Amino acid sequence: MAAFAPSTPCWVDVQLSDLEAGKRFYGGLFGWTFRAGDGMPFADAYSDGELVAALAAKQDGRMPTAWGVYFSTDDILATVALVRKAGGQVITDPVRAGRAGVLAQAADPGGAVFGLWQAGERTGFGKHGAPGSFCWTEVHTRQPERVDAFYEEVFGFQGTDLTLPGEPGGSGQGAVAGTDYRMWSPAGTEPGTDTAIGGRAVITDAVPEMLPSYFLSYFAVADCDRTAGTAVHLGGRISAPPFDIPYGRMAVLQDDQGAVFAVLQPSGLLP
Repeated sequence: MAAFAPSTPCWVDVQLSDLEAGKRFYGGLFGWTFRAGDGMPFADAYSDGELVAALAAKQDGRMPTAWGVYFSTDDILATVALVRKAGGQVITDPVRAGRAGVLAQAADPGGAVFGLWQAGERTGFGKHGAPGSFCWTEVHTRQPERVDAFYEEVFGFQGTDLTLPGEPGGSGQGAVAGTDYRMWSPAGTEPGTDTAIGGRAVITDAVPEMLPSYFLSYFAVADCDRTAGTAVHLGGRISAPPFDIPYGRMAVLQDDQGAVFAVLQPSGLLP
């Protein structure tokens, strides 16, 4: 696996109450195969023999059933210090995951949770951006100005602001048409759609205040409509039915345990 540039998404995992049920769902949805950790309550997921994600059994029932995204860092202690300095919260201080690397969990000033990963023997994904693997992540927040400043300070992100086409509104799951949207490009790159690695969406007033800020991660698929139908067949739900965006066709789904994620059929794969 190639090394990931600092501040880029390098890993995703999902916390589930029923690990075996999760393997059945995602195996049926994405064709993933799994390899369990030796005596550990998790399973690495593979697509075409390449590492793409992990499924983990929740060790505490109070933990959310959710997908988490991790950003690469060369110095996790320094990044954790920046999180605190920029007004974020460190949820889990850096802890070594054997020889694989070092991880930490944090939250931005709006409360959205994300992970940090300093690579050891494991750098992150073996495959991404292709069908059956991670392709995008975005934070959904009610405090865009404060959150933008946070990620600029912590990760050095440079923003490209867009207004998504279409009519305002929506359920709050997925970027909402007609609202401001910011794409993130890593430090040292020319900001723009060609270098973007993630984004920031705004949770509108139409969404109940009880919905907290969160990261939504996307997986590339060859057929968005078919994938959404398969998710329902496997016991999942459709939060936002398939719709077209400038970059392809997407849907927001829930697995059979309630974890929310998005799927994207990139424009180049549309018929």
